[in-house]
Amino acid sequence: MQVSGQVRLSATDLACRRGERVLFRGLNLDVSSGQALHIAGANGIGKTSLLRILAGLLSPFAGSVESEGAIGLLDEKPGLDPELPLRKALAFWEQIDGCGQPSGAHKAMGLEPLFDVPLRYLSTGQRKRAAMASLLNRAAPIWLLDEPLSGLDTKAIEQVTALIALHVSGGGLAIVASHQPLEIPDLSVLELADYLPTSEQTEKVA
Repeated sequence: MQVSGQVRLSATDLACRRGERVLFRGLNLDVSSGQALHIAGANGIGKTSLLRILAGLLSPFAGSVESEGAIGLLDEKPGLDPELPLRKALAFWEQIDGCGQPSGAHKAMGLEPLFDVPLRYLSTGQRKRAAMASLLNRAAPIWLLDEPLSGLDTKAIEQVTALIALHVSGGGLAIVASHQPLEIPDLSVLELADYLPTSEQTEKVA
Protein backbone atom coordinates (compact mmCIF):
# COMPACT_ATOMS: atom_id res chain seq x y z
CA MET A 1 0.00 0.00 0.00
CA GLN A 2 1.29 3.43 -0.96
CA VAL A 3 0.57 6.00 1.73
CA SER A 4 -0.30 9.54 0.70
CA GLY A 5 -0.23 12.65 2.86
CA GLN A 6 1.69 13.50 6.00
CA VAL A 7 2.19 10.72 8.52
CA ARG A 8 3.82 11.37 11.88
CA LEU A 9 3.74 10.23 15.48
CA SER A 10 5.63 12.04 18.23
CA ALA A 11 5.82 11.98 22.01
CA THR A 12 7.26 14.67 24.28
CA ASP A 13 8.56 14.14 27.83
CA LEU A 14 6.36 11.07 28.22
CA ALA A 15 5.95 9.26 31.54
CA CYS A 16 3.91 6.21 32.49
CA ARG A 17 2.78 5.21 35.95
CA ARG A 18 1.28 1.85 36.93
CA GLY A 19 -0.08 1.91 40.46
CA GLU A 20 2.63 3.47 42.63
CA ARG A 21 5.40 2.60 40.18
CA VAL A 22 6.66 4.87 37.41
CA LEU A 23 7.69 2.63 34.53
CA PHE A 24 9.47 5.27 32.48
CA ARG A 25 9.74 9.04 32.22
CA GLY A 26 11.31 11.76 30.05
CA LEU A 27 10.73 9.75 26.87
CA ASN A 28 10.78 11.58 23.54
CA LEU A 29 10.29 10.12 20.09
CA ASP A 30 9.46 11.43 16.63
CA VAL A 31 8.67 8.99 13.81
CA SER A 32 7.42 10.00 10.37
CA SER A 33 6.67 8.55 6.93
CA GLY A 34 9.10 5.88 5.82
CA GLN A 35 10.55 5.24 9.28
CA ALA A 36 10.45 2.26 11.63
CA LEU A 37 11.28 2.27 15.34
CA HIS A 38 12.00 -0.78 17.49
CA ILE A 39 10.98 -0.40 21.16
CA ALA A 40 13.32 -2.79 22.95
CA GLY A 41 13.34 -3.88 26.57
CA ALA A 42 12.72 -6.72 28.99
CA ASN A 43 9.25 -8.05 29.76
CA GLY A 44 7.39 -5.82 32.21
CA ILE A 45 9.45 -2.72 31.48
CA GLY A 46 6.49 -0.90 29.91
CA LYS A 47 6.60 -1.62 26.16
CA THR A 48 2.89 -2.46 25.94
CA SER A 49 1.93 0.52 28.09
CA LEU A 50 3.95 2.81 25.82
CA LEU A 51 2.16 1.54 22.71
CA ARG A 52 -1.23 1.94 24.37
CA ILE A 53 -0.34 5.54 25.27
CA LEU A 54 0.75 6.22 21.69
CA ALA A 55 -2.51 4.69 20.44
CA GLY A 56 -4.58 6.92 22.73
CA LEU A 57 -5.91 4.00 24.79
CA LEU A 58 -4.02 4.91 27.96
CA SER A 59 -3.43 8.34 29.46
CA PRO A 60 0.21 9.22 30.16
CA PHE A 61 1.28 10.14 33.68
CA ALA A 62 3.06 13.11 32.09
CA GLY A 63 3.89 14.41 28.65
CA SER A 64 1.96 14.49 25.40
CA VAL A 65 1.45 12.59 22.14
CA GLU A 66 0.71 14.06 18.72
CA SER A 67 -0.16 12.16 15.56
CA GLU A 68 -1.02 12.78 11.93
CA GLY A 69 -2.65 9.82 10.22
CA ALA A 70 -4.90 6.93 11.26
CA ILE A 71 -3.45 4.50 13.80
CA GLY A 72 -3.70 0.73 13.68
CA LEU A 73 -2.75 -1.23 16.80
CA LEU A 74 -1.84 -4.92 16.84
CA ASP A 75 -1.48 -6.42 20.32
CA GLU A 76 -2.18 -9.66 22.14
CA LYS A 77 -5.93 -9.24 21.60
CA PRO A 78 -6.83 -9.70 17.91
CA GLY A 79 -10.07 -7.71 18.26
CA LEU A 80 -12.01 -10.43 16.43
CA ASP A 81 -15.14 -12.20 17.71
CA PRO A 82 -13.92 -15.56 19.09
CA GLU A 83 -17.28 -17.22 18.48
CA LEU A 84 -17.41 -16.49 14.74
CA PRO A 85 -15.72 -18.46 11.97
CA LEU A 86 -12.58 -16.64 10.95
CA ARG A 87 -13.95 -15.40 7.62
CA LYS A 88 -17.01 -13.81 9.26
CA ALA A 89 -14.92 -12.34 12.08
CA LEU A 90 -12.63 -10.68 9.56
CA ALA A 91 -15.54 -9.54 7.38
CA PHE A 92 -17.10 -7.62 10.26
CA TRP A 93 -14.16 -5.20 10.47
CA GLU A 94 -13.56 -5.18 6.72
CA GLN A 95 -17.07 -3.83 6.22
CA ILE A 96 -16.60 -1.17 8.89
CA ASP A 97 -13.21 -0.17 7.47
CA GLY A 98 -14.56 -0.06 3.91
CA CYS A 99 -12.13 -2.66 2.60
CA GLY A 100 -13.29 -3.74 -0.85
CA GLN A 101 -10.52 -6.21 -1.65
CA PRO A 102 -9.50 -8.13 1.47
CA SER A 103 -8.33 -11.29 -0.27
CA GLY A 104 -4.74 -10.12 -0.78
CA ALA A 105 -4.12 -9.86 2.95
CA HIS A 106 -5.88 -13.19 3.57
CA LYS A 107 -3.64 -14.89 1.03
CA ALA A 108 -0.48 -13.24 2.32
CA MET A 109 -1.20 -14.55 5.80
CA GLY A 110 -2.29 -18.00 4.61
CA LEU A 111 -5.75 -17.76 6.15
CA GLU A 112 -8.03 -19.31 3.48
CA PRO A 113 -7.80 -22.89 4.89
CA LEU A 114 -8.94 -21.53 8.27
CA PHE A 115 -11.96 -19.52 7.11
CA ASP A 116 -14.55 -21.96 8.53
CA VAL A 117 -12.80 -22.42 11.88
CA PRO A 118 -14.16 -20.41 14.85
CA LEU A 119 -11.51 -18.01 16.07
CA ARG A 120 -11.42 -19.56 19.54
CA TYR A 121 -10.02 -22.79 18.08
CA LEU A 122 -7.09 -21.11 16.34
CA SER A 123 -3.57 -21.31 17.72
CA THR A 124 -1.73 -18.25 19.01
CA GLY A 125 0.19 -17.97 15.76
CA GLN A 126 -2.94 -18.34 13.63
CA ARG A 127 -4.73 -15.63 15.62
CA LYS A 128 -1.69 -13.38 15.23
CA ARG A 129 -1.75 -13.91 11.46
CA ALA A 130 -5.48 -13.12 11.41
CA ALA A 131 -4.88 -9.91 13.35
CA MET A 132 -2.13 -8.94 10.91
CA ALA A 133 -4.49 -9.45 7.96
CA SER A 134 -7.09 -7.30 9.68
CA LEU A 135 -4.50 -4.57 10.18
CA LEU A 136 -3.45 -4.74 6.52
CA ASN A 137 -7.07 -4.30 5.42
CA ARG A 138 -7.58 -1.32 7.74
CA ALA A 139 -5.28 0.82 5.57
CA ALA A 140 -3.95 2.73 8.60
CA PRO A 141 -0.62 4.47 7.82
CA ILE A 142 0.59 4.31 11.44
CA TRP A 143 1.29 0.81 12.72
CA LEU A 144 1.80 0.13 16.43
CA LEU A 145 2.82 -3.50 16.81
CA ASP A 146 3.15 -5.23 20.17
CA GLU A 147 5.24 -8.43 19.88
CA PRO A 148 4.03 -9.12 16.31
CA LEU A 149 6.40 -12.07 15.88
CA SER A 150 5.49 -14.00 19.04
CA GLY A 151 3.83 -17.36 18.41
CA LEU A 152 4.81 -17.39 14.73
CA ASP A 153 6.86 -20.02 12.91
CA THR A 154 9.91 -19.10 10.87
CA LYS A 155 7.99 -18.64 7.60
CA ALA A 156 5.36 -16.41 9.21
CA ILE A 157 8.06 -14.33 10.95
CA GLU A 158 9.67 -13.70 7.57
CA GLN A 159 6.28 -12.75 6.06
CA VAL A 160 5.34 -10.32 8.83
CA THR A 161 8.79 -8.74 8.84
CA ALA A 162 8.62 -8.28 5.07
CA LEU A 163 5.16 -6.71 5.35
CA ILE A 164 6.39 -4.22 7.94
CA ALA A 165 9.31 -3.28 5.68
CA LEU A 166 6.95 -2.94 2.71
CA HIS A 167 4.57 -0.74 4.71
CA VAL A 168 7.42 1.57 5.70
CA SER A 169 8.88 1.71 2.19
CA GLY A 170 5.43 2.75 0.92
CA GLY A 171 5.39 5.82 3.17
CA GLY A 172 3.83 4.38 6.31
CA LEU A 173 5.48 4.29 9.72
CA ALA A 174 5.84 1.47 12.20
CA ILE A 175 6.64 1.39 15.90
CA VAL A 176 7.32 -2.16 16.99
CA ALA A 177 7.67 -3.36 20.57
CA SER A 178 9.49 -6.68 20.54
CA HIS A 179 12.01 -8.71 22.51
CA GLN A 180 13.01 -10.37 19.23
CA PRO A 181 15.39 -8.89 16.65
CA LEU A 182 13.78 -7.26 13.63
CA GLU A 183 15.29 -7.53 10.17
CA ILE A 184 13.96 -4.23 8.81
CA PRO A 185 16.14 -1.85 6.76
CA ASP A 186 17.20 1.41 8.48
CA LEU A 187 15.48 0.39 11.71
CA SER A 188 16.01 2.74 14.67
CA VAL A 189 16.04 1.35 18.20
CA LEU A 190 14.74 2.92 21.41
CA GLU A 191 15.90 1.12 24.56
CA LEU A 192 13.14 1.66 27.11
CA ALA A 193 15.60 0.93 29.92
CA ASP A 194 17.22 4.29 29.13
CA TYR A 195 14.09 6.00 30.47
CA LEU A 196 13.74 4.20 33.78
CA PRO A 197 13.25 6.69 36.60
CA THR A 198 15.99 7.16 39.16
CA SER A 199 15.32 6.16 42.77
CA GLU A 200 15.11 9.85 43.67
CA GLN A 201 12.43 10.50 41.06
CA THR A 202 10.50 7.43 42.21
CA GLU A 203 10.50 8.67 45.80
CA LYS A 204 9.06 12.04 44.69
CA VAL A 205 6.15 10.28 42.98
CA ALA A 206 5.35 7.91 45.84
